[in-house]
Amino acid sequence: MQQREFVGQSEVIRDLRTLIARVARSKASAVLLYGETGTGKGLVAQELHRQSDRARKPFVDVNCATIPAELFDQELFGQDKGTLAGALMRKNGLINAANGGSLFLDEIRQLDHLAQSKLLGLLDRKSFRRTGAVSDVEVDVRYICATNQILFDQVKKGLFRDDLYYRLQVVSINLPPLRERGDDCLILADYFIKRLNRRYGRTIRGWETAVADVFRAYHWPGNVRELENLLERIFVLESEDVIKVRHIPPRIMREVTSGTPPAPRNGAVPEWDGKSFQAATDAFQIQMIRQALSAAGGRKADAAATLGLSRHALRHQMNRLGVR
Repeated sequence: MQQREFVGQSEVIRDLRTLIARVARSKASAVLLYGETGTGKGLVAQELHRQSDRARKPFVDVNCATIPAELFDQELFGQDKGTLAGALMRKNGLINAANGGSLFLDEIRQLDHLAQSKLLGLLDRKSFRRTGAVSDVEVDVRYICATNQILFDQVKKGLFRDDLYYRLQVVSINLPPLRERGDDCLILADYFIKRLNRRYGRTIRGWETAVADVFRAYHWPGNVRELENLLERIFVLESEDVIKVRHIPPRIMREVTSGTPPAPRNGAVPEWDGKSFQAATDAFQIQMIRQALSAAGGRKADAAATLGLSRHALRHQMNRLGVR
């Protein structure tokens, strides 16, 4: 199950939508997408294609990490009849398949130097030659390249060609991680729950208040994809019609209860209320412990399990924070 639309109302997402529309309508032949794993680079690539004048032409998706170096030419450029033993017909490559449309090259940094050189030539000449052919083929393609690494760091390490980097860097789009999108995590959670209800024939109607606090506080290293996978896990393993804190995996609760403060709401930076960082962190931990104890009917063992702590660790935190 994949997200099919760009969901969210934070300021950074509104700005991103505006930028996508502007770039999609431009004549840029190459676009570079930066973003952590799970931020939706594939979704942005599809939006760039859908909102462009190429929308009626093909959108071809290629994961560069899955193409062996020795097959790069055949996969992207194709080959002429009789080039290799048993090649009885001409094979059109992915570049030709995307002619007039868009070619999405995910994980572009995975290409070796030779493949990078060939891609640079393709971008500059707007033509290619099939393996075994004697003439070039002209193509009109928009190349949308994506990476979850800072490419300039790869350039400095000698892992990525600097000339290709500067060629791609002309038009680049940075995708914000979920932790910087304020309450978008809750908007996305509601979106995924509705879709999962239809898929699994369920009627989950939301979450208890403490779950929203956890979602805001969690770092989401896997971003939107991690949130979607977490919710599907709950649909599969739990039978209640409300998502509760005890349904959240202990590894997430351990991070949240270790002192990570809640994420700012709506992407805004909250005004300082006079509390120190430690005081604010303690207040949040007290709130989480009390809610877990209340949900567990006062049973410390169950509350500890909900929070991803041992009973000894929970008792230590309660004593430190003065929770009774």
